[in-house]
Amino acid sequence: MSAISTHVLDTARGLPASDVPVRLERQESSGDWRLLASGRTDRDGRCAELLPAGESLPAGNYRMTFDAASYFAARKVEGLYPVVQITFAVRAGEAHFHIPLLLSPYGYTTYRGS
Repeated sequence: MSAISTHVLDTARGLPASDVPVRLERQESSGDWRLLASGRTDRDGRCAELLPAGESLPAGNYRMTFDAASYFAARKVEGLYPVVQITFAVRAGEAHFHIPLLLSPYGYTTYRGS
């Protein structure tokens, strides 16, 4: 089964970042990006499955976009980065990607999770 998931943690608060809008896109051969799915993180800061049911995970470039501005605005916090985009490469034969985002008003980091 192919899967792409994410987990967003608000490192300034030390809590999961709930209700963060997330988009998943795949880059087409033309260079354009095609929307595969969108959603919001749950109470635990997770989107457990962003890849739509039946959607394959072919090799190529994928991009997750997080709407940090709306997340911080809901908490009446100003942030430096209104949008965080994470572009990652899927190689042939890979089937699962977990892309965590550690977010604060003035910085972020990511890594490939398990």
